[in-house]
Amino acid sequence: MFRRILKSVREFKTPTIITFICMVVEAGIECVIPFITAELINQLKNPDMHISSVIIKGLELLGMAVISLSAGWIGGRTCAKASAGFAKNLRSDLFAKIQGFSFESVDKFSSASLVTRLTTDVSNAQMSYMMCNRLAIRCPLMFIFSIFMGFFMGGKLALTFVVIIPILTFGLILIAKKAMPAFRSVFRKYDKLNESIEENVRGMRVVKGFSREDYEKNKFANATDAICRDFTKAEKIVALNNPLMVICMNFNMAFVLIVGSKLIIGGGTSLDVGHMSSMLTYGMQILMSLMMLSMIYVILTISMESLRRINEVLEEKSNLTNPENPVYEIADGSVDFEGVRFKYSSEAKKYALDEINLHIPAGATVGVIGGTGSSKSTFVQLIPRLYDVTEGCVRVGGRDVREYDLDTLRQNVSMVLQKNMLFSGTITENLRWGNAEATDDEIAEAAELAQAGEFVKSFREGYDKYIEQGGANVSGGQKQRLCIARALLRKPKILILDDSTSAVDTRTDALIREGFKKYIPSTTKIIIAQRIASVQEADMIIVLDGGRISAVGKHEELLRTSDIYREVYEQQVNGKGDDGDEN
Repeated sequence: MFRRILKSVREFKTPTIITFICMVVEAGIECVIPFITAELINQLKNPDMHISSVIIKGLELLGMAVISLSAGWIGGRTCAKASAGFAKNLRSDLFAKIQGFSFESVDKFSSASLVTRLTTDVSNAQMSYMMCNRLAIRCPLMFIFSIFMGFFMGGKLALTFVVIIPILTFGLILIAKKAMPAFRSVFRKYDKLNESIEENVRGMRVVKGFSREDYEKNKFANATDAICRDFTKAEKIVALNNPLMVICMNFNMAFVLIVGSKLIIGGGTSLDVGHMSSMLTYGMQILMSLMMLSMIYVILTISMESLRRINEVLEEKSNLTNPENPVYEIADGSVDFEGVRFKYSSEAKKYALDEINLHIPAGATVGVIGGTGSSKSTFVQLIPRLYDVTEGCVRVGGRDVREYDLDTLRQNVSMVLQKNMLFSGTITENLRWGNAEATDDEIAEAAELAQAGEFVKSFREGYDKYIEQGGANVSGGQKQRLCIARALLRKPKILILDDSTSAVDTRTDALIREGFKKYIPSTTKIIIAQRIASVQEADMIIVLDGGRISAVGKHEELLRTSDIYREVYEQQVNGKGDDGDEN
């Protein structure tokens, strides 16, 4: 896991190494300073002492302090650069990995969880990397150096370390172990919190429409309270660090002062006042090192959960990959389903699609009708390899879609999804997702064919109108037409509309389909619709029922042979159809 994540250090290896060197220098000098201070104190009590000796020792201390300060300053800067760079690379690696996910992988993690991993978890990883770069190097070195110098200078006084080190170590480990379960549970609750926020923001109009603000506030408050409780519980346990530290510190001070004083007064020992003062300093350094190590232990344990979650994403293997020798040319827009069976996971008991055999000739207009849960969307998502078939194969242009280069396939199979998505930016910028090189005239033409030109012109800014995130400042029908225009700009061999005209009226729907005939006559058009009127003029209509093809034919033929189709048609005719949402 660590090896995989640390690959994100890359160009920031040099600052990391410099930080390590600086921390070694800083720790070493800080342990030597008490030794020189002790010698200076011992010299001061000598009546034969010469002032030049004091000046020399003072200059030595000043020089070491400057070097230690410089090493700490340089190490702090390089550590900040290394940790921030590591986090930047790690976040970029995660984002790039997610971009290559199949729908199956996205379903596995959930969008809210992926957001948490890209934000909170990466921040925790950055913090732990910074701690490891500085404190995890400096503290163990200070601890080892201080113990060595303590025994070298203090003799029997160093026995204080034999008492306080095991007590403090045991106490800190116990505290950290008790706090860890609470810290670990927080991250799962962060996922739920982000999911709640995402759901609420996206559905803000629905929330207000049903006056459910109080309910959503309570729901959010419960999520934040749960996180607060876990953090409070963990922090209460971690707060025991301070009293434990104070007890050990006071014990060390009392032991050194009492025992040291008796040894010095009694004589018969090489221990002197300077040595005793240095022992107080070394004891403090040891205790501070242990306390910082305990903090590092807590932070690293928290980060371990974040690192594990990050590693899950980095190690996820998408089943949608390019073959060894991909095909980069698609002959035409013909589509063939041969013995296709599909289920969303290997553990699923039921197939979402079962025994699908179908031939769609290039340039044909195909309608797909079926009730809710009949797997209409799943049916068309197999064509651009948003999912891979479980059994059988799907062919485009006479070749298995798994033989094509993924980018080539998806450039030639343009899909307007059921949930239309516009991104923050101008209308022009959104439409150029279909073709980055499209001219202004081509953009305007595609918008006219998608029946979006009229309402775009009504905006004061025209095609420079800024679209809010998710298309929040345009209506459902307007959003659908802009998404269709975006797909048309690609001039694909296959165009798939997944219930993408449900929010427009029947007249606009008919005009859009008329535009398809003129603008992309050779493109295969597959239209999923709830309205019979949207597909009744199609060359072929497919009726899906329970993941199986119930009937295939033209409108008049299906009225005679398909009970499902005839029932839907009669219900819509008697109900005067569905005029959609033109607002």
